[in-house]
Amino acid sequence: MPVNATRLERRMRGGAQAQLLACDDGRHYVTKFLENPQHRRILVNEWVAAVFLRHLQIAAPEVRVVNLPQPLLSAEPDICLQMGNSRRPVSAGWHFGSQFPGNPASDAVYDYLPDSLLTSVFNLRQFLGALVFDKWTSNSDSRQAIFFRRRIRDWLDEPSAPALQKGFIAQMVDHGYIFDGPQWEFHDSPIQGLYFRPIVYASVRSLDDFQPWLDRARFCPENLCDEVLRQMPQSWLEGDSELLEVLLDRLMKRRGRIEDLLVATTRAKAHYFPLWR
Repeated sequence: MPVNATRLERRMRGGAQAQLLACDDGRHYVTKFLENPQHRRILVNEWVAAVFLRHLQIAAPEVRVVNLPQPLLSAEPDICLQMGNSRRPVSAGWHFGSQFPGNPASDAVYDYLPDSLLTSVFNLRQFLGALVFDKWTSNSDSRQAIFFRRRIRDWLDEPSAPALQKGFIAQMVDHGYIFDGPQWEFHDSPIQGLYFRPIVYASVRSLDDFQPWLDRARFCPENLCDEVLRQMPQSWLEGDSELLEVLLDRLMKRRGRIEDLLVATTRAKAHYFPLWR
């Protein structure tokens, strides 16, 4: 079910000009608008990514359709797109929202951690799962992530963690450029999709280190594509429905190529994978 935006919190960085909006479910969502400068297909890509990341069990924010009511847009003129010296309005209706992990007024969220803290991130191995996903979906952007310090069991299915243990948690974010963004193509480059901090790959020795995500991708059920098509707002497609079906079919056929794409990356960026044999 869509959530209704109630208040603008702040603008976010990035080419899509997303904004952080408070919504009527008591949560906050980083919202990308249908009219964003990168293309409306960016919203489609984000929705597809959310469904497949959930299947792969890779840590990522929950997503929602965010409804922008016209009265809110009238009351909040800063909910708009900045195009040079001019402003472009955004439409009332349904847009894409990625849940902010907590309350932005009190809960710190970081997009960078120094190495001394990065290596202590509880679910750091999730970056290996994210690389499987990024190679499979031809993410032409570098890997993006956020970090926050919370109670582990509140955010991750980790029964081994003590009940009250706190630590840094990573979530994978910003997937508008899977399928090479609005191009909806698979342009495979061995250097794309990598996180800019090689330390997250330092323990990789072989393809076995990309498990269990490699098997989850390889044996991904076809009906996941039906879930994407069934749940996505049709207003985001504007006649692209058949093209999206073709794209998802091509994605399914790429499952057998993921290992080769990973190996090509370890060879092209050998210093990212110092233990690879």
